[in-house]
Amino acid sequence: MDHDHSYKLLFSHPEMVADLLRGFVHEPWVQEVDFSSLERVPDSYVADDLREREDDIIWRVRWGQEWLYVYLLLEFQSTVNRFMAVRIMAYVGLLYQDLIRRGEWVGDRRLPPVLPVVLYNGMSPWNAPLDLLDLIVPVPDGLERYLPRVRYFLIDEGRIAEQELAGLRNLVAALVRIENSRTPGEVEQVLSALVEWLTAPAQESLRRAFTVWMKRVFLPGRMPETPFAHLNDLQEVRSMLAERVVEWTEQWKRQGLEQGRQEGIQLGRQEGIQLGRQEGIQLGRQEGVQLGRQEGRQEGRQEGESTLLLRIMERRFGPLPDAILQRVRAADAETLLVWGDRVVTAATVDEVFGR
Repeated sequence: MDHDHSYKLLFSHPEMVADLLRGFVHEPWVQEVDFSSLERVPDSYVADDLREREDDIIWRVRWGQEWLYVYLLLEFQSTVNRFMAVRIMAYVGLLYQDLIRRGEWVGDRRLPPVLPVVLYNGMSPWNAPLDLLDLIVPVPDGLERYLPRVRYFLIDEGRIAEQELAGLRNLVAALVRIENSRTPGEVEQVLSALVEWLTAPAQESLRRAFTVWMKRVFLPGRMPETPFAHLNDLQEVRSMLAERVVEWTEQWKRQGLEQGRQEGIQLGRQEGIQLGRQEGIQLGRQEGVQLGRQEGRQEGRQEGESTLLLRIMERRFGPLPDAILQRVRAADAETLLVWGDRVVTAATVDEVFGR
């Protein structure tokens, strides 16, 4: 089961969609939504062009006397889709065509509103325009009113600070906190809350969906050599983490540092080749490329480790001041290693630096 499918299983439950809107869409109209009316739009409801999109889910909910459609797009690619707004425009258009085709919107009855939500958990920050107009070149006065208008709501999981989520009794916030966690202890803490929240018999299916996601996607990604097939309940997952928290904390830390080194080596190769080409004009192509590769690898390793450390710190402590960013980027490899050890257990930014 891949990442998208496991997420689709989770967001096939109305509780998840309700908590997504309540906890992340901070708009006054959300207070007017009747969450008890949430119903998923079945695959047979939509045309083949939408039905084949296995990473999308469509829900509808009563908003006053009208239906509000929630188009949830799960985006877990390694690169940001710059033209996501164009993609959203196409999907919303297909949805409207399906509603018209079914004959429920006839005469002068207006179409229902659609809220497109993009849920993204990629490594790189999402930097694509949220509004379609930002993808279109500037136009003369009078032409802009004829341009299509589409905007989507973005949830970029990796850029949400822990402080914003820790106090929420919210299922989607719990999911994001697990994904952003840096130690098994943090995961175990969130799982304890989920076990407490999902005790009702009616929540058994959602509890099972979280268990499936943990043992098939999240845990194998953190500990690929450990078997998890025997885990059948969230309580079992929580207990296992509690028993092995010290051992796995060290393992996760080693994996994080190794990932930083690998990313740095790759970056170093790319920059080193470029540097080698430039110096090779004067020193000879062969010698220049070799020199560039060596220097690039060293700089790349260090840059990769500093980037990883900053990302961990931002997820744990929120946005960092420029002084901290500059200090980390200027540190040598040995210092970065010391700070990388401290960030796992540090309660504040100052503790990372030993202050």
